[in-house]
Amino acid sequence: MSTVLTNFETWKQFLADRVAQGKQAGLSEDTISNLAFEIGSFLDEKVDPKNGEERLLKELWDAGNDEERRTLARLMVKLVSNS
Repeated sequence: MSTVLTNFETWKQFLADRVAQGKQAGLSEDTISNLAFEIGSFLDEKVDPKNGEERLLKELWDAGNDEERRTLARLMVKLVSNS
């Protein structure tokens, strides 16, 4: 996964692929967003940002409360779904 996180565009494509797979498997938007939240929580706790975009996302994540973090996760899903 560290290779995926090195470049933000690569990360977005990786996430877009996972979102598409989830939709193909029949997961709801809420389920996909909840999974994105869980991934965001994991990344926040376990992974150092590898670039400026990831550092900004971490700072936003750290500044937000639980509801705001869920919104950020939903926005990331929406971003990559529209790419």
